[in-house]
Amino acid sequence: MGLKRIAAAFAAYVLTAGLALAGETGAVKGVVELFTSQGCNSCPPADRAFETLTRQPGIVALAYHVDYWNYRGWTDTLGSPGNTARQYGYARSFGRNGVYTPQAVINGRVQMKAVDASALSGKINTLAGTEGGLRVKVDAALQGDALAINIGPGSGKADIVVVYFRQQKDVDVLKGENKGQRFTYWNSVSDIQPAGMWHGEAVSLSLPAKKLRDEGSDGIAVLLQSATEKGDPSAIIGATALTIGLTQ
Repeated sequence: MGLKRIAAAFAAYVLTAGLALAGETGAVKGVVELFTSQGCNSCPPADRAFETLTRQPGIVALAYHVDYWNYRGWTDTLGSPGNTARQYGYARSFGRNGVYTPQAVINGRVQMKAVDASALSGKINTLAGTEGGLRVKVDAALQGDALAINIGPGSGKADIVVVYFRQQKDVDVLKGENKGQRFTYWNSVSDIQPAGMWHGEAVSLSLPAKKLRDEGSDGIAVLLQSATEKGDPSAIIGATALTIGLTQ
C-alpha cells in the first residue's frame, strides 16, 4: 500500500469513524507491554487478557513477540531479536537473572505475570496519579507524509521511542507446543526506533511516515522513557498511541 493511500485512508477514517487515540489529551493512564510467544503454551491466556486491555480506554498496550522459544519447533511469525533484546533490557533494569513469558511490564516500572487483565489494569490504576504514573503530555498525529510528535514540559530527561505495531493478525500455528491452534494477536510490535532525547523542555518532532508502509504497520506508539546508566529501558513518563483504520 502506497504512502498516499495510507494518508488518504487515515483522513477518511478520522472523518467517518474517528481516530482510536489512546493518547488523547488527559486520557492515557498507563502503558502495558506484554512479552509473549506463539511457541509458549502458557501464553494464550495472557494473549486473551492482553486483548481485553487493548479495548480499554486510556491504556497504551503493546505486545512484543520474542524469539527464544523458536527452538521448540515453531518460529514465531511476529517475533524478532529486537523484542527479545528489549525484554532482556528490562530484566537488567529489574535486577533479574533471566526472562520469561508471559510477562507484563507496566509503565516500565513494574513487572508481573500477564494472565489476569483485572490485575494488570488494577496496577495501572494504582500507579496513575502517583510518581509511578505518566506525568508528561505526549501527542502524535499523522500530517500528510509525516508523523508529528509533540511532547510537553516536565523535569528530568528521557528517550523518545517510536514503536510500530500491527493492530490485528491471525496466525495458524503449525508446529510446537501450540500446534494446530489458530490465534488472533493484537498490537504486535514490528519495530522499535529511537527518535531523539527530551531534556524537560517542550519539544516537537516531525518524522517520515514511510515506516508505516515499510513495516506494514497500522499503529504507532510514542513512549517517553528514561533509561538506566547502562542504557536499559526504565520508567515511562509519558505516552500516546494512534491507530489507523486500515484492514489487513
